[in-house]
Amino acid sequence: MALLIGEQSTELLQAQAHVWNHIFNYVNSMSLKCATQLGIPDIIHRHGKPMTLEELVDALHINSAKAQAVYRLMRILTHLGFFVEEKVSEDDSNVGYWLTQASRLLLKDDALSALPFLQVALDPLLIKPWHHMSEWFENNEDSSAFETAYGKTFWDYGSQEPKMNLPFNKAMASDTQLVSNVVTRDCKQVFEKLKSIVDVGGGTGSLAKAIVDSFPDLHCVVFDLPHVIAGLEGTKNLTYVGGNMFETIPRADALLLKCILHDWSDEDCVKILKKCREAIPCKENGGKVIIIDIIVGNKKEDHKGIETQLFYDMSMMVWANGRERTEKEWAKLFIDAGFTRYNIVYGLGLRSIIEVYP
Repeated sequence: MALLIGEQSTELLQAQAHVWNHIFNYVNSMSLKCATQLGIPDIIHRHGKPMTLEELVDALHINSAKAQAVYRLMRILTHLGFFVEEKVSEDDSNVGYWLTQASRLLLKDDALSALPFLQVALDPLLIKPWHHMSEWFENNEDSSAFETAYGKTFWDYGSQEPKMNLPFNKAMASDTQLVSNVVTRDCKQVFEKLKSIVDVGGGTGSLAKAIVDSFPDLHCVVFDLPHVIAGLEGTKNLTYVGGNMFETIPRADALLLKCILHDWSDEDCVKILKKCREAIPCKENGGKVIIIDIIVGNKKEDHKGIETQLFYDMSMMVWANGRERTEKEWAKLFIDAGFTRYNIVYGLGLRSIIEVYP
């Protein structure tokens, strides 16, 4: 008969388990990265039905002696909700692995795939700055841990290094593809009555293309740094313009900033927003700024959602000296930039759509 452990000892052991859980939290990300590098989601998808461990090992073309390792990899990813175990057939006791909605977002050729985003976020190039975070806290020179690690800001490095710039733009485009799918289907009223819009920091134009496809009478300008839009060609109602949003922004009925302001400090955000205010008509003539970004804690009952928002906030701090903001912090930016009111019009999972008026 086991002896009961005292309440103090129980709390101590629970505390140890909590510490261990966070020490090894990287195992989740690295296991997921491994599965995508092996192509496991695509292999199961092509199989078309739940796949047994033996079938998966065979399809991976790896040493059969590593079957137990594959089982352990799939066990943790099943625990994390990326796969489920289902019967292979009704009259069969064997079970196989099948996709969940999360792993479907990691299929290589899916239009809404988040795989490029995963590949960039978990690339050693972006992992390295985390190892310099304490060093960054202790110095007064660098704007971010990324600059401490590489001697350049995130943006300067990206403009000079194609090995970072191209995958990063692809990652942003993949995220935008998913968001645009939802926005143009469920949030159409945001773009109704507009004749022109500028997608500020619009990258390769994924969101802009989706918008003009849904609103063919709306003319859209994708505005980004010259090296980002280099070689991109517009269409009848889509134009690419190179420039710097800190200097001037093309005029339009509305400006769209998707995941732009979280890259910058409060001071820089106010500068950007002031340039935005100069580029739109007065509120009586329908001018507005449309922001798609995180509002930290906007769903207070969603612990996991808030945790993910805080993960993103720390990433912005480490990579680019940016931040995610609470509604109160957003409101202060708008006031400081001279805007009169704002309205949170839609929730987009971790993010929200905010309309801001001059």
